[in-house]
Amino acid sequence: MKENFTIRHDWSKEELLGIYQQPLLELVYHAAQVHRDWQPKNEIQISTLLSIKTGGCPEDCSYCGQAARYHTGINVQSLLPTEEVIKHAQKAKETGSTRFCMAAAWREVRDNRDFDRVIDMVKGVNALGLEVCCTLGMLTEGQAIRLQEAGLYAYNHNLDTSEEFYEEIISTRTFDQRVDTINQVRKAGITVCSGGIIGLGERLEDRISMLRTLANMEVHPESVPINALARVPGTPMETMPKVDVWDMVRMIATARIIMPSSMIRLSAGRMEMSESEQAWCFMAGANSIFSGDRKTLLVTDNPGWDEDVQLLNTLGLKPMTTKKMQACNIS
Repeated sequence: MKENFTIRHDWSKEELLGIYQQPLLELVYHAAQVHRDWQPKNEIQISTLLSIKTGGCPEDCSYCGQAARYHTGINVQSLLPTEEVIKHAQKAKETGSTRFCMAAAWREVRDNRDFDRVIDMVKGVNALGLEVCCTLGMLTEGQAIRLQEAGLYAYNHNLDTSEEFYEEIISTRTFDQRVDTINQVRKAGITVCSGGIIGLGERLEDRISMLRTLANMEVHPESVPINALARVPGTPMETMPKVDVWDMVRMIATARIIMPSSMIRLSAGRMEMSESEQAWCFMAGANSIFSGDRKTLLVTDNPGWDEDVQLLNTLGLKPMTTKKMQACNIS
């Protein structure tokens, strides 16, 4: 029970392997119990993710279709007008989203006119009563403070994979730089959204190491996205095999058990999952998805709102209403 459970920050790799490698039904049962103790029952947070600046990124992340060095056919798009972004956020709110995430394909935030415009976007989305999230690349302490003062609720900066495997998929930045940005976000008083991707060719030990890094942070990330690799043609990862759904279930269940108060986000990969496979992920502890226009999830397909409404109705789930939305009298 929750009353007898102490949130830990000292997990060993052996302990996490023991959890992950339990018989599947035992693992899911355990995770479902933890989920019921720590999270609202039968509720899923609906988030919408908009690419506000697409392509042309100087990084060499092997999985990413937005890296300038890969020929993926993705058109480079400069920073969207603020008014257009606010319209997207308003539409997301009207269709049931409570969190609106804005993503820019930058290596790092620069103190320039574009960042000033992002600050205006944050203020505008925040005024709608939505939880506003950004993923903009690396941040300095001062930039994180500016975002917090503008009303930013969350900042996404995924670890992607383990520290040991990191240099196999990215050479233009280091794992320590990822962690440093997360620390800057935390110090600024912004909630942290950080998870990773499976299906990159990593070993089981790498998946466990990534989860251990997250779970042993002084404060667990409030949001933990678990992504299955989206195999984008033209990237070095385009021929990787499809991630097995049971690997996703095990990752979600393990994350739920070791980070019980966090939102566990079933992120990239849903387009290749059936309703029943997604239901297993929810049973294992996932309680957030991205929904909205099919192409809003960066540059990969995403299930549409109508499909997700049908899915939630079939499973007897309902969209979560955040405290912020309640304060704005939004039902």
